[in-house]
Amino acid sequence: MELRAELLKSIWYAFTSLDVEKSGKVSKSQLKVLSHNLYTALNIPHDPVALEDHFRDDDDGPVSNQGYMPYLNKFILDKVVEGTFVKENVDEFCWTLCAKKNYRPKNGVDVLPDKDAFHLWCLFNFLSEDNYPLVLVQEEVEYLLKKICIAMSVELSCVDMEDFISQEAVQQSGITVWSFLDLVNTGRLTRGMEKDSVTMAIDEVYQEIAGNIIKQGYLWKKGHLRRNWNERWFSLQPCTLHYYVSEDRKECKGCIELGHNCCVEVLPDKEGKRCMFCVKTLTKTYEMSAPDTKQRQEWTTAIQTAIRLCVEGKKSLHKDLKLRRREQREERERRRTAKEEELQSLRLLQWERESKLAELELLQDAQKQAQTALLQEEQKRRQHVELQRTLQEQLQQAEEARASIQAEMALKEVETERQRRRIRELEVMQLRLEEALHQEMRARQDEEIYFLAQARLLVEEEDKMKALLALQEEQEQYILKTQREKQELKQEMVTKSQALEEAQHQLEKVRTSRHRMDQDIAAAQRKLRHASTSVKHWNIQVNRLTHPNGPREDPLLEAQGSQLCLCPPYETRAYACTIRGTKERRRSEERVNISGREEMRLSQAPNEDMDCA
Repeated sequence: MELRAELLKSIWYAFTSLDVEKSGKVSKSQLKVLSHNLYTALNIPHDPVALEDHFRDDDDGPVSNQGYMPYLNKFILDKVVEGTFVKENVDEFCWTLCAKKNYRPKNGVDVLPDKDAFHLWCLFNFLSEDNYPLVLVQEEVEYLLKKICIAMSVELSCVDMEDFISQEAVQQSGITVWSFLDLVNTGRLTRGMEKDSVTMAIDEVYQEIAGNIIKQGYLWKKGHLRRNWNERWFSLQPCTLHYYVSEDRKECKGCIELGHNCCVEVLPDKEGKRCMFCVKTLTKTYEMSAPDTKQRQEWTTAIQTAIRLCVEGKKSLHKDLKLRRREQREERERRRTAKEEELQSLRLLQWERESKLAELELLQDAQKQAQTALLQEEQKRRQHVELQRTLQEQLQQAEEARASIQAEMALKEVETERQRRRIRELEVMQLRLEEALHQEMRARQDEEIYFLAQARLLVEEEDKMKALLALQEEQEQYILKTQREKQELKQEMVTKSQALEEAQHQLEKVRTSRHRMDQDIAAAQRKLRHASTSVKHWNIQVNRLTHPNGPREDPLLEAQGSQLCLCPPYETRAYACTIRGTKERRRSEERVNISGREEMRLSQAPNEDMDCA
């Protein structure tokens, strides 16, 4: 599957090079020639009958890329057998077709020979993704240029690289192979370097990435029969370690098969050789000597990497590295998206907190208004007590007047006794009314306690939010260390994620406690409404007692009206004051009830917002 994808990249360039008009279609005669050459390059038996049937001259119009794909898959790619052809020949054939049309160095500057440009084209195809048209992301371009600069023992110019990447076309659609070759041809990355050095560096990187060579170089090897030391050119690939007479690799002297039963060990110096190490297989032990300690460490590490790739069933180190870089890019993109979502949620939480604070301020204003109304009600109650005391004094004066004119008031004794019973009932009603007012005051105090508890919960919620923000900042700092210490970062991320979940759990607990306190406030408000209802009930009873059906007056007593009018005016004034006090109390109770319903509505709205969040 990987071989098919790599072949399709090269064939795609060949197909697009034949599309002169850039319409996405190629003439059938050109496709016949292309298919015939692919048969030859891929070492596939020719099928002229299928070729002629598929591209008959009587068909109308040219063939698009989608129309050519069924034939390409069925008659060419499905018949490809890995190892029966040289992929470099296929790439060279496709490069020859596409380079004539697309590879034109600007201003006639041609820093790169054609072979070096071909090698860079192959490396570009290797590192590009399987998305058409083929482009290379910024990280892969930097990776390839750094490899080339390291091979030339120079440092990559970050300024020139940033100038090239900052171009609008590069940022929007990515970097094409022709833009990449133009960048290298400008010579900005190879200033002061000879062409031979650039060629050697490109060839080294090509052999390493496209040729799937993990490491190569000269080592001294001890023979098995003659037990003498010979200098050989070693070439390490996944699963194999070949050694040749010289670096031209024309005469192969042997091959070491690597697998899960192989290992590499460092040996002490002996027989006049330094920096020794050996590769152990099931049948043989190969002893080798490196030029220095650094080279020995590099070779042992590279051989261990090759053994690991062989055990894991991976055929290419750089394909594995490319896959890892792609996963890292996707992981960075996922983290960036998650970070944006977290920032958005934090902004939403901040807005909700501000709205809650505004609602709390409104509730506090309503509470102050309710306290003011309660004070006014207390003042009215005191006025009512003073009025009651005045009524009692007037009643005593009436009793004294009744004793002085007892003979004359014989006909009024029944009515006086009824008035006394009425006063006693009023006193009982007054006591009950005072008890109801005390209950209302206690309900107000309970409401204040619940509001204070709610304020504490809001402070705790803000503290948890600050802790959550601090955890997030720490998490961002740990994210910045990902590139250096990957394994440590995973453990720290797990710990921070658990701490974040615990903080969110604590925040949910605080919200649950706040919801419970809102319910307690609602219960206190229900108690307040119950107390208000009791006050209304007792006011109705007082009104009934202060409006009795009075008896008809005796016409014989009309002459004594001037002397008997002392008590009725006093009762009339008391009745009028009671009526006014009752009306004012009703208005204050209505205001308290309205403010209570407003508080309930405002307290229920945050709970609904929290449920929605």
